[in-house]
Amino acid sequence: MSNLNRRDFGKSIASAAVAAGAVTNKATGGPAQTPNIVFVCSDQHSYKYTGYAGHPLVQTPNLDRIAAQGVVFDNAYCGSPVCVPGRSCMMTGMHASDCNSFCNSTVWDGSHPLWGKRLEDIGYHTLATGKMDLNDDFDSGFNEIETSNQHRHNPDITSLFRRPVGYRVGERPGVDGGPRANRHVDSRRTEVALEFLERDPKQLNQPWAIYVGLTQPHPAFVALDKYYEMYPTYGIDLPNNPPGHLENLHLVMQELRHFKRLAVPIAEERIRRARAGYYGMITELDEYIGLIWKSLEANGELDNTIFIYTSDHGESLGEHGLWQKNTLYDVANHVPLVMAGAGLPGGLTVETPVAHVDLVRTMLEMAGAETPSNLRGKSLLPLISGTPGDHPQFAYSECHCEGNCTGSFMIRKGDWKYLHFSWYEGLLFNLAEDPGEFNNLINDPETQPIRTELEEILRNEVDPEEVTLRAFRAQERMLAEMARSLSEEQLYQRLERRLGPGQARIMAKTAIERYG
Repeated sequence: MSNLNRRDFGKSIASAAVAAGAVTNKATGGPAQTPNIVFVCSDQHSYKYTGYAGHPLVQTPNLDRIAAQGVVFDNAYCGSPVCVPGRSCMMTGMHASDCNSFCNSTVWDGSHPLWGKRLEDIGYHTLATGKMDLNDDFDSGFNEIETSNQHRHNPDITSLFRRPVGYRVGERPGVDGGPRANRHVDSRRTEVALEFLERDPKQLNQPWAIYVGLTQPHPAFVALDKYYEMYPTYGIDLPNNPPGHLENLHLVMQELRHFKRLAVPIAEERIRRARAGYYGMITELDEYIGLIWKSLEANGELDNTIFIYTSDHGESLGEHGLWQKNTLYDVANHVPLVMAGAGLPGGLTVETPVAHVDLVRTMLEMAGAETPSNLRGKSLLPLISGTPGDHPQFAYSECHCEGNCTGSFMIRKGDWKYLHFSWYEGLLFNLAEDPGEFNNLINDPETQPIRTELEEILRNEVDPEEVTLRAFRAQERMLAEMARSLSEEQLYQRLERRLGPGQARIMAKTAIERYG
């Protein structure tokens, strides 16, 4: 095994020093071997719903312990707040639009390799289990056990109808929650990881990396009964939507509410049940994360293993009158990110905005590999040392998924967050003063220098209008392919479940007439 010679995580937890050299072994103080990697990704876990983040209700004792022993990136953002493009970014180190992945109908196109392939190419044994949501037409680089790429085979066809936006009939009934008797399928995915950790490292003569794709707390919000009971509905908090806020939402956000059929008020008891179910699912998720961490401890692997936990995107949970994802508000776009083990300092919080796009370069650098110059992301290791290095000090995200009537883009730098909507007025928030994103400062004369700076950063990163048009064209091509390969009745059957009979019938007819 080769030594990792890019960075040296020093022994001092207080200073969390990182100097040039090899990763240190906490037990010996000497250089460590090339580190192993455990990467756990959940589904739809918003950043603030953990104990370590200060949530007053949600109980995550295992994540809290891992966070205390590692590094918390307090302002981490997904690449796109929906499964497929978010994971395309997270797994490639490129923006989702670089991979022509815009929504849950347009999967990763194979143009940029996944980090599993990059690590395999430098001698890692790689394993993946659980939800990937990528594209099994291409080599992932992972040895796959019970993985799924659901949207490659069952795309969310509502994302193909964005001009004008249709509505999705099944979202409103999903705002509810309750208990279940059986454990989540995440328990099986955890078993696969545990079987690997308890057996394979002792047999391998090479570094290894494992990806574990868990799917809680993705709805339906039905939690294991013992965890649901931890959150009685009478004590559940309600979404914070100040008077007048919903009436004055940005037009793009208003359209999202109508798309999901959420504009009509929902009974408080249903909202409390949904949130209780979400909280209970997070606590069950935390149990599985804890089992993986404890296995690393028990098998003596922790001192030479980097443990990473994050989620593909967040969950609106009623904030801004929205549920699920599809929006660049923080509740859906801001995700947990914790890294621990293998000489990383403990008890450190990094405030600099970072993004999933940074993870691939960071892992490659930890592994001692040369990092391709075309990767979009930058290494997070200098930030752990307290120096910026070449990190740009901002996070970028984009959104082109169902319910979005135009392309949406975000730049987060310092306390400021800028949302750009192609051909619509934008939004500008000071998150230090307004963490709920209620006070739009886009037209405040005093903020114009900030707006100009953030828009310039955005346009240096991408051409937002070009990306917006490319997303619409990709979605139109996919609809055309469906119309050419299916009869009108077959296309209707594909659309009816999400769009309802009326929309599905007229959209099937017009698509066949136009493209068939």
